[in-house]
Amino acid sequence: MNRFAPLLVILCIILIAACGSNPLPSADMNALSSRIDALVADVDSATVSVSIIDTATGIEWHRDGDRLYHAASTMKVPVLIELFRQATQGRFELTDEIILKNDFRSIVDGSPYSIEDDSDDAIYEHLGEPMTLRQLAYNMTTVSSNLATNLLIDFLNADSVQATSEQLGTQRMQTIRGVEDLKAFERGMSNRATSADLALLMERLRAGQAVSEEADAAMREILMDQVFNAMIPNGLPTGARVAHKTGSITKINHDAAIVYPQGGAPYVLVILTEGVANHDESSALGSRIAAAVHETLRGAS
Repeated sequence: MNRFAPLLVILCIILIAACGSNPLPSADMNALSSRIDALVADVDSATVSVSIIDTATGIEWHRDGDRLYHAASTMKVPVLIELFRQATQGRFELTDEIILKNDFRSIVDGSPYSIEDDSDDAIYEHLGEPMTLRQLAYNMTTVSSNLATNLLIDFLNADSVQATSEQLGTQRMQTIRGVEDLKAFERGMSNRATSADLALLMERLRAGQAVSEEADAAMREILMDQVFNAMIPNGLPTGARVAHKTGSITKINHDAAIVYPQGGAPYVLVILTEGVANHDESSALGSRIAAAVHETLRGAS
């Protein structure tokens, strides 16, 4: 008997198993780029950046990934990370409480301002009452509470949020203040983001490298409960789960996501849009881009 025969049998078994294991499709990123360009061109005045990190296929791809946008509520991702980082280091417990107040100070001159526009109406019924840091983080992320965000930024310090973001590898993203600081806004002092930097943060969270395996898993669970799902999740097949953070203001509509396809490997997708006044139209554009990305990376299923 040929002494290599047992080895050949083993190799045949491995090859047969591999052929039946549903390998990932070969991603044609040039075709995807052209497809996204066409989708964007169909929407008047749309400016769009897209970033993909897919470690399952070794793909990292960016369309205008370094372009700076007003971050809108995507700036809440680094705030969430910094909260869990400081808690993990023992500065406080996430069960610690702070008193809810609607009284903040502008970074321009220290003048007072308050939150006037918020997607979290229910939190204002509890002004003057205590709320845990964990609950504030949940509200900030899932219903994009501006009040919760500003309370956490005051508690953590914006400089610390920025420093941690940079330590994780972001290059251009800026988290310098809370939301609705109109004096700062009028002077061009706003939080900024790029799709590449947001994708990096989401990949750190996916891989358990933002804070720790345990902390990152807890943050992903919060991101899974996002209530605004009109963009990336709306373009994905049934059964896909998405841990993500959206952000929108006038003519700005963003979504930064970790996509968990049903039965498939996860990947990171970030879509930032600017220039489209109609929120539903920009969300639909983002959904079409998400569908094209998913089909390219994981096939039609």
